[in-house]
Amino acid sequence: MRRPRALLLALSLLLCAGTAQAHKASTSYLQLRVDGAQLSGRWDIALRDLDVAIGLDANGDGALTWGEVRNAAGAIEAYALSRLQVEADGQTCHLAADDVRIVAHSDGRYAVLALSGACARPPQALALNYRLLFDVDALHRGLLRLDFHGVQSGVFAPDERELHFSAGGSGLATFVEYLRAGLFHVWTGLDHMLFLAGLFLPAVLRRNGRAWIAAPGLGPALRETAVMVTAFTLAHACTLTLAATGAFTPPARLVESAVAATVLFAGFNNLVPMVHRKLLYLAGAFGLVHGAAIAGALIELGLPAAGRVWALLAFNIGVEIAQLSVLAAVLPAAFLLRRSHWYRRLVLLPGSALVSVTGLIWLLERGAGLSLGVPLP
Repeated sequence: MRRPRALLLALSLLLCAGTAQAHKASTSYLQLRVDGAQLSGRWDIALRDLDVAIGLDANGDGALTWGEVRNAAGAIEAYALSRLQVEADGQTCHLAADDVRIVAHSDGRYAVLALSGACARPPQALALNYRLLFDVDALHRGLLRLDFHGVQSGVFAPDERELHFSAGGSGLATFVEYLRAGLFHVWTGLDHMLFLAGLFLPAVLRRNGRAWIAAPGLGPALRETAVMVTAFTLAHACTLTLAATGAFTPPARLVESAVAATVLFAGFNNLVPMVHRKLLYLAGAFGLVHGAAIAGALIELGLPAAGRVWALLAFNIGVEIAQLSVLAAVLPAAFLLRRSHWYRRLVLLPGSALVSVTGLIWLLERGAGLSLGVPLP
C-alpha cells in the first residue's frame, strides 16, 4: 500500500507545482575590454529581469516582443548605465550603451547592449561598481569577463558590488572569485539544491525491504553521505573541466534535460526504491551531468588565460565546501528525528515527491518543449 500512497502524493504535488513559479537566480554577463584609454564591450541582461525592473511588457500579455523591447531601448540603456560605473586610477570613465539586440541563451532571451567609452588616460588600475537588479533580486549575480592586460574575471554580488583590478592581475583574487562562484553555484542553484535534497532526505535511514529503518549512528551516516557528495564533486569537476576548456561542447538542451532527469530520479528513488546501495556511484554518474551543465556559465564568464587550472580548482573546491556545509546543516537535525514516523510522513515522502515532481516538470519543459511555468535554473 505504500507505493500507491506515494504515487498519489506525487500526483497531488504535480497539480500544485504546475501553477507554481520556481525562482530562477538571475545572472547577467558583462564583457569589457580596455584598449589604451578606450573601453568597449557588451552586456547581456535577461529580458525577464528587465521586465521586473522597468516593465517591458507594455500590453501586459505576458509575452515580450521585439517591438516592446525596441520601444524600451532607451529605458533599458538608461537603467543599465545607472547601475554600472567604471573608474580608472580614481577617475570616472565615460560609458555609453546603444544598439540593443536580443540573443538566446540556454535559459531564455537576453537583451544585449553594445558598450563603448573612454577614460582620461590608459589606466593602471580599474574599479568597477555594479548595482544591477540587487534592489529587486538578492540572488542576482553579475559575471564579468575583463580584458585588461590579460583576461580577468569576477563575480558581482550584493555583498561584492565593487571589484578592483590592476594591470598585473592577482592570482589570489582570481582564486577567491572562483571559489565564491562555486559556493553560490550550489547555494543559489535550485536544481542543485533539489538534487542534494533527494540524496540527503533518506541519509539518516536505511532501506530494509520495503520499509525504512533508522540509521544506527550519526557518524556512519555523515561519512557515507560525505563520500557520496565527494564522488559527485569529483565527477562534476571532470566534465566541467573538459567542457569549460573546450574539449567537448554538449548540446545545451540535452544537458539541461539530463539535469532535470537526475533531479526526478533522486526524488522518485526515495518513493519507489530502485537503487539504494552504493549510491556514491549513482552520485558520481549524476555529477558528470551537472558538471557539463554548469560549464556553459563558466564559458560565458570566461576563464582567465593565465591560472585557468587554479580557477577551475577553486570553483570545484567551492562546490565541495558548499555541499558539505548543506550536509552539516541538515543531517544532525534529521538524525535526531529519524526514529519518528512523522519524519517519514511529513519530511521524507513529501520532500521526495516535491523533488521528483519538479524534476518531471523541468524534464517535460526542456525535453518535450512544453511550457508549464517552472523554468529550469
